[in-house]
Amino acid sequence: MVKKVPDWLNSSLWSSSQSSSPPSTAASPFQQPSRPLRHAATIPSEPPPPPVVQDPPLTQIIEDSPIEEHGDVFPSGYDVTRQAQLLAELSKKVVDMSELRSRACQGIPDAAGIRSTVWKLLLGYLPPDRGLWSSELAKKRSQYKQFKEEILMNPSEITRKMYNPTICDTDDADCGRVLLSRSEITHGEHPLSLGKTSVWNQFFQAVVKQIFTLCILQDTEIINQIDRDVKRTHPDMHFFCGDSQFAKSNQEALKNVLIIFAKLNPGVRYVQGMNELLAPLFYVFKNDPDEENAAFAEADAFFCFVELLSGLRDNFVQQLDNSVVGIRSTITRLSQLLREHDEELWRHLEVTSKVNPQFYAFRWITLLLTQEFNFADSLHIWDTLLSDPDGPQETLLRVCCAMLVLVRKRLLAGDFTSNLKLLQNYPTTNISHLLYVANKFGVQSV
Repeated sequence: MVKKVPDWLNSSLWSSSQSSSPPSTAASPFQQPSRPLRHAATIPSEPPPPPVVQDPPLTQIIEDSPIEEHGDVFPSGYDVTRQAQLLAELSKKVVDMSELRSRACQGIPDAAGIRSTVWKLLLGYLPPDRGLWSSELAKKRSQYKQFKEEILMNPSEITRKMYNPTICDTDDADCGRVLLSRSEITHGEHPLSLGKTSVWNQFFQAVVKQIFTLCILQDTEIINQIDRDVKRTHPDMHFFCGDSQFAKSNQEALKNVLIIFAKLNPGVRYVQGMNELLAPLFYVFKNDPDEENAAFAEADAFFCFVELLSGLRDNFVQQLDNSVVGIRSTITRLSQLLREHDEELWRHLEVTSKVNPQFYAFRWITLLLTQEFNFADSLHIWDTLLSDPDGPQETLLRVCCAMLVLVRKRLLAGDFTSNLKLLQNYPTTNISHLLYVANKFGVQSV
């Protein structure tokens, strides 16, 4: 029997304007808000009790949900309530991570630097114990400073020291200890001879120079790719692009983080698109109202970027593409998830119109939907993704599945060309509804 998507997806609730009253603080992260009250012509003296409204069974056939062109707007009162709840949680001596995740997955208000602190906690950069925050931050920021000094050394200086090992800085006290003078070599052809006429020494020097040259060329290629990608990062935002000194300094920070990551992770190095995953982290940390935190946004973003990539690195390793942990396997899981929740749509997309999910899902998954929605909506989605204690991957797949289901009517009516165009240019949607549907899929799968 072909499975159909449930009727609750097409509720008129999502095409109506949201109520100005904030939802109950005891509600679950994606609990469906109360339906708007109907206006009566007359007010009876003893009004009957309101009927109990329940979601229809999940097996009922539905049409496409008419919410595609609606933005995601939270009532200001709701923002204030969530802000107070999160601040109360963050003020505890030891943060309850379970409670924090429950609050954060509803969306974090853009105020008071809350998102910056919450993301650092969710990514494990900050420990739950507030008493350890200062020491942990000082240690990590000092470590990043050391990375910059060692890894971002001027290439000409590296070349000078590699090609001229007998040249030492005048203030380098240890230099004399590691170089032997020729007078100490009794056999000119000894394999350890440093004599200029030594065959062994000439051979080793040639090998070292050749290896070093290859490394320099490879590093140069990666650095040039990072530079090009960073300059293309969110060209519509003055924070990242433009001729201002502020934008240029932000670009430089992104480049530093990506270069250091690439050099410290030779198995992954840099893959095009990583700049899009770093951008939200750096933006949030740089806009922290705490001046000290903002000043160290680059260091904080680096370590949080490493934490984020630790659960997603297999998607960026080309050698693993066809393995059970590679990107193709992840896309297959998305296809299976869609078939489980809406077999009719799955069959039309992949069998009838022959739209390979790799054509659209590759970008959705590898870039965590940063290219499918505006920047503010992407931050809201990331609030939910980062709140998953098992990592963002499973929640991400449910969100991607919900994206397909929410435009099912147009997809079922379309052919290969129109469907591919739609999925590669996803329409504006209500992010709260999208996340609500994704959460329903998770509950249903339990």
